[in-house]
Amino acid sequence: MHRFVTAELDLDLGASIDLIFQITAAQSMPLSSEQLTFTQGDRVYTPTEIVDQSGSRLHRLTGEAGRLEVRYEAVVEGRATHARTSDLEAITYLRPSRYCQSDEVFQQARRQFKGLQGHELIAAVSEFVFTSTTYTPGLSQGTDSAVTTLMTGQGVCRDYAHVVIALLRAMDMPARYTACFAPGLSPMDFHAVAEAYFDGAWYVIDATRLSNRNSLVRMATGRDASDCAFLSYHGGFVGLERMRVDAWVLPDDHEDAVRVGAPADVADPAADDFFELVQIA
Repeated sequence: MHRFVTAELDLDLGASIDLIFQITAAQSMPLSSEQLTFTQGDRVYTPTEIVDQSGSRLHRLTGEAGRLEVRYEAVVEGRATHARTSDLEAITYLRPSRYCQSDEVFQQARRQFKGLQGHELIAAVSEFVFTSTTYTPGLSQGTDSAVTTLMTGQGVCRDYAHVVIALLRAMDMPARYTACFAPGLSPMDFHAVAEAYFDGAWYVIDATRLSNRNSLVRMATGRDASDCAFLSYHGGFVGLERMRVDAWVLPDDHEDAVRVGAPADVADPAADDFFELVQIA
């Protein structure tokens, strides 16, 4: 399977500012080609790449005042490698975090999912969040948490993921947040899903049901959205003037990274059995 992913960001920097991006495929993804550029007029920046313990790749640079153009494209070929999860990592993903307050939803989770474990628990939590939350672009805030989303019953992909993670952690199942490219996603954007740790492997949960989990391309992994922001900055003003994200599945016999025909079924959300255990490949 070949997947082509792109991201374009145009930023207005108000001053010299420290910028940290997480917009590339993670270290575990098998790339046959990749290009990442940061340009400002005739100036080309060379970022520092930092890889965290989960394989997320952060690109850091100091940008000067003015318009900064960020461009990324990559072809992902084949399946990702899955590193062994350490005991410390599993413990970390059992704890409450900023947007996933598993301690605050503990009583609700224990009442609602009493007696469920493993695959049954994963399926029940996914179904509950899917049926109880309305996808509402533009209405949720960047500071909304799992508790907020449970109260309002609305949100976007990050909010769905936070609720899933908080409920699973409250049921003693390690769960984490993953930012990704999602071929076939509509509306197209950076996407967020949850992953649950069960029987020695991480299984992806997309409670929005807007993506096909078999085609996802991992970007960043962490406790919640605070670890996986596509852009964070320190020391001044940054305006996001334009952003365009795209991802699609290419035919196996493609000769170059040019879009050819319609996406394969693997990129069609309707072709995903959301009750099946699936790993990000």
